[in-house]
Formats: sequence, structure tokens, C-alpha cells
Amino acid sequence: MAVREGLQVFPARRFSAAATAFLPFAGACLALLFSAVDARAQGAARGCEDAAEIAVLPSPIAPWKGAPLRVIVAAEKPLEGELSLIAPDGRVAAKSRERQGGPPYAWFVEVASPAAGTWRATLTRERATAGCSTITRDIAVAEHEPPRPRGVSGTVWPLRASWDRANENLFSAWIEKLFDAPLDAAPSWPALHEVLRDRSRNLLFNHLGLREDELGMIIRPDCADLPYFLRAYFAFKIGLPFGYSKCTRGTGGQPPRCPSWWSIQNPEPRPVPPEQKVASATPLQMLGQPAAPAASEPPKQLGLAAGFGQYLQMVANGVHSASGRTLASDNNTDYYPVSLTQDTLRPGTVYADPYGHILMIVKRVAQTEDGAGVILAVDGQPDGTVARKRFWRGNFLFAQEPALGSPGFKRFRPIVRDRNGAMRRLTNDEIAKNPQYADFSLEQTRLAIEAFYDRMDDVMSPAPLEPLRAMKEAINALEEQVKARVTSVENGRKYQISGRGEASMPDGPAIFETTGAWEDFATPARDLRILIAMDVVRGFPDRVARRPERYAMPRDKSLADVKAELERVLASELSTRKFSYPRTDGSPWTLALKDVLERATDLEMAYNLNDCVELRWGAAAKSEEASTCKRYAPAAQRAKMTKYRAWFHERRRPPRA
Repeated sequence: MAVREGLQVFPARRFSAAATAFLPFAGACLALLFSAVDARAQGAARGCEDAAEIAVLPSPIAPWKGAPLRVIVAAEKPLEGELSLIAPDGRVAAKSRERQGGPPYAWFVEVASPAAGTWRATLTRERATAGCSTITRDIAVAEHEPPRPRGVSGTVWPLRASWDRANENLFSAWIEKLFDAPLDAAPSWPALHEVLRDRSRNLLFNHLGLREDELGMIIRPDCADLPYFLRAYFAFKIGLPFGYSKCTRGTGGQPPRCPSWWSIQNPEPRPVPPEQKVASATPLQMLGQPAAPAASEPPKQLGLAAGFGQYLQMVANGVHSASGRTLASDNNTDYYPVSLTQDTLRPGTVYADPYGHILMIVKRVAQTEDGAGVILAVDGQPDGTVARKRFWRGNFLFAQEPALGSPGFKRFRPIVRDRNGAMRRLTNDEIAKNPQYADFSLEQTRLAIEAFYDRMDDVMSPAPLEPLRAMKEAINALEEQVKARVTSVENGRKYQISGRGEASMPDGPAIFETTGAWEDFATPARDLRILIAMDVVRGFPDRVARRPERYAMPRDKSLADVKAELERVLASELSTRKFSYPRTDGSPWTLALKDVLERATDLEMAYNLNDCVELRWGAAAKSEEASTCKRYAPAAQRAKMTKYRAWFHERRRPPRA
């Protein structure tokens, strides 16, 4: 029996053209028939234009009765309907009317123990024409476990599909499901592998049938690594092209550039460890003269899953936060800028801020009569934590400074294969003209700071917001940031009690980007963002008074009355919203958001992990709160912090040296 190498996804409008080439492959592997009403009625499929951008992905790659059967259906348009998974005996084994996202829109169903035979995934649509009321995919489930996929020469993983609208929509749907949680929650995970190992979240869990998600792989990306890791994981599972650039960080007033690019067909050479260089150096090499290359043992061939884990480490060593800040007009980049619309800001889109932080959108919640629209994103922290947060000025910083490159929302640049099979990235012009994408835009480069945030307000909430509701949304976002800081500071406390000693403090702007314990447990970048966030919340009543045209102002109140009410509610909300943090001895101490805002000046010097946690939360000296403090940063580090305090007081991050 032939090894099953994977599944291909065809939008409905392309089924007719693809059927001839696809069916022999399916006969050798797994029959996947995509249709409207009748998979063999090509005329009907052509007539269902409104169903043209629907993609269906069964998982695992080769279904069999010993593994759960999961199905993802993703649509570009806001279709209404019910997804059913029908067993070989005609019984509806699972169904769901719950539709997530938009766009893309997606449904998920799962059967834990499918019987062998032909299953049918059917999307029954509402308010569709008679000939387009159902979209069906047949899925063959084997009696016995199929042969496992293997690696092939010339690429890190086998290629079975291409990046297009269908696979981009499936990527977005997978991302949204992976980080799904109630809107009022603030979920976080100790590391990305905790999310990927969660079968209820990860619809591609063990997709390849290699038990690849049960190998105990440790995956702890920082903010720059996280989008790449997620994109690589999805590409690995589906068999899609992937690559990454090696970029400069941007110095001397110049933005970052990416002089080299490595793909899974052309992996980056591994650096030779320094000790190996010393041990293997010949006398000629020691004198600076070339020597003939010595014979070496070929690297051990790893399995497909283990090879992927090793490749992720190469990606982590190759990318950094400046990879997202390349110029918007540059073609030699991993990301390209998009316009600011509800259609383009979909799960999987990244946000690169001008100072080196990267987030990825995981969900967009539409505006309703009861609430503002929301964009949710995840980021990775140096300590490995992955957390979800909402878009607002306190989390998504924006500035227009040429030396910093181009910040803003961007998508992964599509990677295609030429006729000779070699991989390359589409240029900006090609993306703009490609009907599968057509979303390249320089719009963000033309927006000043206030115009950018105003534009995002319009995208998230097209209808004017009632000012009191809008302010509470801002307070919610600040509260999320403060609670996320509790986790970061607590991780620093655990480092202190681990006995690993005092962490060294970098000099100058390097306090914001370095390596080691300082990067993992100090919080200068997070604290700068929180200080900005506090300013936004504190100044919200003034913002409404300054720009009342952006809000649904009550007709029976004057502007002065509205501002006064906002100030009263703000004071009340800040006083009643509370949180607790563990002090040095582990005992909890409770603060209100009001306390945090009143301690803003102290928080300008509260990021050093060598200080006790009480000091990092601005506790007053000799207070009961500070009575458990037993640790202080060295005097030399305190002197540095005093010198750098202006950056935090003025809410500005310094340029790289």
C-alpha cells in the first residue's frame, strides 16, 4: 500500500478543472470529493458562485478508525448553516451550527472513534439557492492504521499543497480555534507547546499520524518567534512551503533589511560551535592560511517530526523582532503590509510595533449594540509565556520614524514554487495583482499616529461608540495588561528564589532587547507599554471632550456633563477593580487599578528583576506592603535606572545605538 502523503484542498470553483488530475491521486491515497449537492455534477458546482471560496480540511491526513476524525470548513463569505459529519450507516454522528470568525468564517466537528467506511461532511446552508443548499465532502476512514508519512530528500518536509486563499483561510481558522476563549477572559499559557498539546484547541493534533504532538517537544517562542513558529507548524502539517529571512536590526538611522532568505528546500547552514572550530583547527588555519576541508561524518538523518523540531530551533536562531519592521515597500521581506479593513485584519495577521514587539491577531469580534468591536491578539514573552490581549493603544504602539522601519499590520508573504520546483516569495506587485491575495497596501505608511488609531477605531467599531462604553473597554484592556504583568513579575520572583544569582543589567537601549535572565524576567518594554496605557485611560474623558464627533454623544447632556460623568465613572472603576500579586514570602497582596495609576512615577523604575516584587509594584518604603521585601538591585544598576528614567517618564523608547 502506498504511503499517504497528504490531502489537497480545492475551492469549489476549481473542482472541475482539478478533478482529472486529483482523482488518480485520491485513488492511491484518500478520496476527497468536494461538490455542491452532487460531487460529480460539475455543472452544479460551476453554478454555485457564492460557494466558490469554501475549503474543507479533514484531519488526520489519513483517517482511520483508531484516531479521532476532525473536519474544518472555512468560508470567505458569511454563510449561515450547519456542519454535519455523517457516519457510513447514514447516522449524523456530530453536528455544529456554531460559526466562528469573520472573515474567514469556520465550522468544526469531531468524532472521537469513527467507524471504518465512507463518511460525509456536509454543510447545509440557509437561504441558499436549491442547487447550492449543501456542500459535501466524502472522507474515507480506513480499517487499519495506514503507513506513516516519511521525509523526502531535498526539503525539510514533503510538499503536498500550495499557499492560496483556501489554505490561508484554513490557517486563519486554525489560529482562531487554537487561542479561543471567552471575550472577558485573559488566557495565558506557560509556553506555546502547552497550547499545541491541547487536543481540544489544536485541530491538527497528531495530524500526520506520527504522534508528533506527543513527543514532549518544548516550544517556547518569544514575540518575534511566535508568528513564525505558528506558520511553520501549519505548513509542516499541511505540506506547504515555508522560509524565513535573515535581517539586520537597523542601525545608524537605517531601517532593517533582509539580505538573505532560507527555505525548507535550502535550509540555513548550521554554525560550527566555537569549541569545534578550536578543536579542529589545523596549524595552517591557526596561522590564517586556508586548509583543505576535512572529511566529516554526515549529520544523522532525523525522522520527520524530530526534524521539524530541529528546524524550529534554526528559525528561532534566525529571526528577531526587526524582521517585522522592514520597510513596507521592500520586496525582500517575510511580511508585507495590508490595508486597514475588516477583511484584511484576520487571524494570522501580525502586528509589528516600531520598538520591537510582535503580536498576531487571533480573533476579531464584530461590534454589536451592546459592545464595541474587538481585535484579539497573542504574543510571546521572553520567559516563554504566551498570552492573549486586545488591540488598543497600550498594547499596539505606533510611530512613524524612518529609522525604525515600517510598523503596523502585516501578513506573511506568500511562498510559491516556480515551474522548476524552486521556492520564491511573491513581490509586492505580484501580491497586489494576485486574486488569491490582492491586499498589499501602503496605507499605513501615510497615517500619522492619531490617524492610525482613529482608523482602527473605525475598523473595529464602524458605528460611533457611546463614550461611557468606550471608556470601559479601555479600562478592560488596561486591567488585562496589569494582570499579565503579575505573571511576568511572579516569574522574576521564582527566578530569584531559584538560587541562580543576580542578573546582569545591560547598558543603554539594550535594556529593551538582550538575552539571558534580563530578557526573560525584567520588564522594561512591558512597563513602558503599561505607562502609556495608564495615560490613555487617565486621559480618556479629555479625549472625548476634544473629539466628541467620534462618539455617540447623548442628546440630553452637554459636553461638560458627559466629561464629568466619565470622570466619576473612571474614578469608581479604578477603585473597584482589584488584583493580587505574590509578595517575596509568597503571601498575596491586593491592589486596585487606582493604586497602579497613582504609582506611575514609581513604576518608571520598577522593571529590574533583581529588586523585590514589592518594589516592582511600587510599594512605599517601610509600608506594611513592603515589609516582606528582602532584595534590592545593586547600587550600580539603580544608578543606571535613574539615568534611563527619562525614557519611561517621557513615554519614549530610545533608538538603537
